[in-house]
Order: sequence, then structure tokens, then C-alpha cells
Amino acid sequence: MAKSLSVFVCQACGHQAPKWMGKCPGCEGWNTLVEEVEKSPASAWKPAPMYGEENKGAVPLDRVESFEDDRSTTGVGEFDRALGGGLVRGSLVLLGGEPGIGKSTLLLQSMGKAAESGQKVLYVSGEESPAQIKLRAERLGALSGNMYVCSEINIEEVLRTADALKPAILVLDSIQTFYTSDLQSAPGSIGQVREVAFRVLQHVKNRGLPALLIGHITKDGVIAGPKSLEHIVDTVIYFEGERGHGYRILRTIKNRFGPTPELGVFEMQSGGLVPVENPSELFLSDRPFESPGSVIVSSLEGSRPLLIEVQGLVSASTTLGMARRMATGFDPNRMSLLIAIMEKRLGLMFQGEDIFLNIAGGIKVSEPAVDLGVAAAIAGSFKNQPIDGKTVVMGEVGLTGEVRSVMQLDTRIAEAQKLGFTRCVIPQLARQEKSLRQYSIQIQQVKTLSEAFDLLF
Repeated sequence: MAKSLSVFVCQACGHQAPKWMGKCPGCEGWNTLVEEVEKSPASAWKPAPMYGEENKGAVPLDRVESFEDDRSTTGVGEFDRALGGGLVRGSLVLLGGEPGIGKSTLLLQSMGKAAESGQKVLYVSGEESPAQIKLRAERLGALSGNMYVCSEINIEEVLRTADALKPAILVLDSIQTFYTSDLQSAPGSIGQVREVAFRVLQHVKNRGLPALLIGHITKDGVIAGPKSLEHIVDTVIYFEGERGHGYRILRTIKNRFGPTPELGVFEMQSGGLVPVENPSELFLSDRPFESPGSVIVSSLEGSRPLLIEVQGLVSASTTLGMARRMATGFDPNRMSLLIAIMEKRLGLMFQGEDIFLNIAGGIKVSEPAVDLGVAAAIAGSFKNQPIDGKTVVMGEVGLTGEVRSVMQLDTRIAEAQKLGFTRCVIPQLARQEKSLRQYSIQIQQVKTLSEAFDLLF
């Protein structure tokens, strides 16, 4: 009889301890250690060779048998964009997001289109019955004879079903609901998630089968389970969106086979998720024209330029001695830094003023190229002076008040010109680029924040 081993595993950080403790030594969390029983190493599962028996030893890289980059398209253009062009053979993709954001809807909708194109899809759900999956597929228009559904949570049975069916794409919804028989802990625990993910990895790599995993996220906004889960998979995609907005953002934070951070945009409608081919037009459709505190900036997400509206509001504080600083969709610490730069270098007195910043459309931006736009939005509201609605600004702001250059300037300017803007305020280039002459849009270069404000106000 196989001897069982007992270990206490922290469900927050994965730290293992031989006995129960109230406080985890790893993350210092209270009451996070849970007992997990596993079999002895002699009876543990042994994975199959990843690349077949003939390649068990080390081989020279130039002799490794390669495969062409024949990606499997999902049929949803924005999803394929986030994946870097489609699903690569043997790749493991992890999709995470808040409950109800549309993760299962996106995969069922995209796999329905893939099945319609002739690809055999195996959709395994640990949360829904086949009847429930069919009911949702009917609403999304994703019914197809090439899509096979299965309601099973034992990973050994799931992989046996996949071997018998030989699908072109495998979907597991969600990774936290599956378990392996070799561990006695409950599904969703650190040990189960790690072991299930590793077995799926070995299976898909050995057979060249692309697999999509749905992952739950914690209250901190990260994918639940061990951090090794994100290291194991080839691609990690977060599905984001605000409850009050109909837009959904598919953001790639890791991709071994494509660019990061790539972005896909969807609009949630009654019939499912609808890809947005031109997000800039969507984000700018409701913007006020020439309103103080509103400015258009150019942000680059992966290979896609986005024109988005930054809104700033400065008002007299009603709280004595403690002005409020709030930002939505932008780093509050970065906003505070830009406020300090404007106070020191431009003499703008923001003491006693409440300052609020909002990125319209529910999108989140983090690149430094929007610094100049954020500063202009706050200064415009403070001065109560509007900025020309046909102007786009871009540039990073340094601590001395200088405006620094940004990446892929040509791409950003081309997007602004395509959407009908007439002026671009950009950083002063070290050398005059001949490529700027091809644009009909007016281009004004600035060296400092002071020069930029002289042009804008």
C-alpha cells in the first residue's frame, strides 16, 4: 500500500510547512495553511517524454525538428491579435479575469467559430453541464457539430478523452475546478492547480495540441493559484473591463510567440462579445469638444496605437489641510509626480486643490508617453482653458520638466492623421526625421513642459 505524506501548504503564496501554523512564514498571512495529502514518490505519476522517445537526450539546436508557424485562428480577429496571430501548436494559453467579465463567453464564442471552420474542438467545463453550455452556445450562435463538450473534473479522465477524440483545440474551464487523483486536497488548492497545470502542459507539448485554460483571479486582481502557473504556460492574457462600461479589454502580459503587451478590444452586447476594429473611434465618440481639462493622447499597446481622452478636474478642496488626489485608469503615484513637477518648474500652485484624473472609456494606461497629456489635462482644468479638440499630444515628462521622446512616433502620428486630427504636439527630436514630412498633419515639437503649455493654452 502506498504511504501517504501530509504537508501544509499556504493557499496565498504556496509555502510548504511540515506542521500547521497560524501565520505563514512566507507571506505572513494568517490562517492560510491547509493540509494536503499526497502519495509517496514511488507511486507518483511519471510524465511522458515531452518530445517523444527519439529525443530523450540532448541534441544540437540546428538538428531539432521544427514545425512551421501554422497558427490556428480562433475566428475572432481581436482574440487572434492578442495571441500574436492565432494559436501555436502545443501552446498553453491562460485567460484570467473577474467573475462575470466574459471569459467563458469569449472562449465559447471563438471556439464556435473555430469549429465552423472545420477544426475539432473539445470544450471541458468543470462549472457547467453540457445542457447549460448548449443553452449559452445557442444564445451566442456558436452551435457546431465539430465542438464536443464534456463535464468532467478529473484531469486523468479529461486527458484520456482528449486522446480518444484527438481534437485540434482543447479548452479547460476553469483550471481551479480540476483535480488529480494522486493528491487528496480539494480542487483549487495550490497543490492541485500546480499538478493539474503541469500534466496538461506535458500532454499538449507531447502531442502538439494547443490548449486554452480559464483561470480565476483573487481579490488582488491576480490569477489564483501558485505563481508557477503563469511561468508554466506560454501565454497569459487578462480580460479586463469596468462594470459600468460595455467595453472589454483583452491584454496580453506574457507571450512566447508574439508581442506584449498586445491589446484586443470588445464590446459586450446582448448577443455576446463584438470585436472592435477601430477602438480609437469608439473611445473618442462621446468626448466633449474643447472642454477645459480634456485632452487627446496617443498610447501604444503592443503594435496598436490608441487615441484616448484624458480628463482632469481641479477644484477647491473642501477638506482643510488635506487635498484629495484620485486617478482612474492611471497610476496615482505617477500623477502626484507630474503635479509636483508642474508646481516646481512652472509655478502652478495646486495646494488646497482637489485633483481628479480619469481615462475615458474604462481603459487603463501605464506607458510614459501619456505624461504630457495628463499634465495638460490637469493644467487646463486649473487654468479653465480648453485645448483645441483637433490636437493630439504625446511625450514623457522628466523631473526637470523636459519632454522626452517616445517609441514608434510614426505609428502614433499616422493614427492621429487617419482619425482627422490636425495637430500633433510631440517631443523635440535629436535629429529631424525625414519621415515626418510625409504627414499632412501639423507637427509641433517641444523641449520642455513650459513650451508645450505655451502652444496648448
